[in-house]
Amino acid sequence: MGQQLSPFDAQFLNFETVTNLAHIAGLTILDPSDAPGGTINREHLVTLLRGRLHLAPPLRRRLVGVPLGLDHPYWAEDREVDFDYHVRELALPPPGDDHKLAEQVARLHGRALDRRRPLWELYVIQGVAGGLVALYTKVHHAAIDGVTGVEVMAALMDFESRPCDAPAAEPPKPDEAATAPGPLEMTVRGVTRVLDNPLALLRFLADAVPRLDEMPVISQVSGAGLVSRLIRGIGVRGIGAERLPGLPRMPVPRTPLSGPVSQHRRFAFGTLPLDEIKHVKNAFGRTVNDVVLTLCAAALRRWLAKRDELPRLPLVVGIPISTRGRSPGGGPANEVIPAITTLPTHLADPLDRLRAVGDSMTLVKERFSAAPATWLIEFSQAMPAALNALAARSGFRLASRRAPAMNLLISNVPGPQIPLYVCGARVVAQYPISVITDVSGGINITVFSYDGRVDFGIIADRDMVPDVWDLIDYLRDALDELMKLAG
Repeated sequence: MGQQLSPFDAQFLNFETVTNLAHIAGLTILDPSDAPGGTINREHLVTLLRGRLHLAPPLRRRLVGVPLGLDHPYWAEDREVDFDYHVRELALPPPGDDHKLAEQVARLHGRALDRRRPLWELYVIQGVAGGLVALYTKVHHAAIDGVTGVEVMAALMDFESRPCDAPAAEPPKPDEAATAPGPLEMTVRGVTRVLDNPLALLRFLADAVPRLDEMPVISQVSGAGLVSRLIRGIGVRGIGAERLPGLPRMPVPRTPLSGPVSQHRRFAFGTLPLDEIKHVKNAFGRTVNDVVLTLCAAALRRWLAKRDELPRLPLVVGIPISTRGRSPGGGPANEVIPAITTLPTHLADPLDRLRAVGDSMTLVKERFSAAPATWLIEFSQAMPAALNALAARSGFRLASRRAPAMNLLISNVPGPQIPLYVCGARVVAQYPISVITDVSGGINITVFSYDGRVDFGIIADRDMVPDVWDLIDYLRDALDELMKLAG
């Protein structure tokens, strides 16, 4: 039987609007010079997908809604995927440079996925400068998180230039394919879940009150931190809440990145050497993630100062943390939790910024190791499915107009440190592309490490950040500055 979306996964469907899109993507740059025939085209990708689609289950699933919206949707398996729809090919106009490629990707990323079909699309982009070929692949966040996305892409890649034979899989028989329950069964299950919601609400309150100080929007309410500290202090729950380290209050400053986003996107990408980042990390006793966040802080500080918009307070940044193997309530697709911390854009000295980032991340890790923050998962479970979409969209409108939940999102996903190949073509770079929303801010910086590189993908609202490429240059300058200090 088809698997039901967890309440947490369903949230990515619920908050989605024309402007708040909820798919994540990757831009893969390929060098086809060693591929058979020296080229890669749509037909090659379709052949590869036909042989390996069984290794990437999210690409075979489509949504089936529950009558009257009484419960969260189910995944049903498509026995035959329409590759004519899902895999497309286009070419860049000359000269096909990075800016032309980014403009095309931004247009594709600003289009919603069709919920009547499996929630993914793949574009083969020809005409990239230097004889390269690009693949733009997007999948809905309800189906995958960042780590799952890496696993899906890995199913289509090889460790050698000669494509290996994937384990064979026979097409499922009609009675074996994963199908959603019938309308009557789905309705009965939905009614049962509604009746169980009061208990879920009580569980949510018990888990959430000690953690009010880490919830976006709610943590900005006067007294929220005091209440959570008092509850932890008296140990109401008695199951670890009193051990949680306290968080400082993190007021979210208004910046040009705050407010409702439009449907239109800008995209920029770039690469920094992993060995240089590791050199800085080793010189100052920090982590790779600390250095990456410090580079982002330096780039954003410079960008804001250029507009005379630099706040005197640090920015507040959302950082997804993986709960794989730890989260008791994580869904089959998304096993991440949102953490918020400060980004020291207010500090002028680069080493002060690095130390501040390290201290902030240490506090986040201590809090997470004491008890994973599952409040968002529990909130999703406590809310009746029929009200989830309304609550999500109303909350987005409130947060974007009254008090920003955060200034931006930054995500760092580790990848393989060996070369990979697609249809015999070497993967030169893998740039991640994520989500911007009214609540999370008008820019998202996502980082992926691959084969000695650290690849940055920056997606932004077209009007809020018209000069997104400047940030790529600022990241390089920031690393040069730290390298000089590290000797």
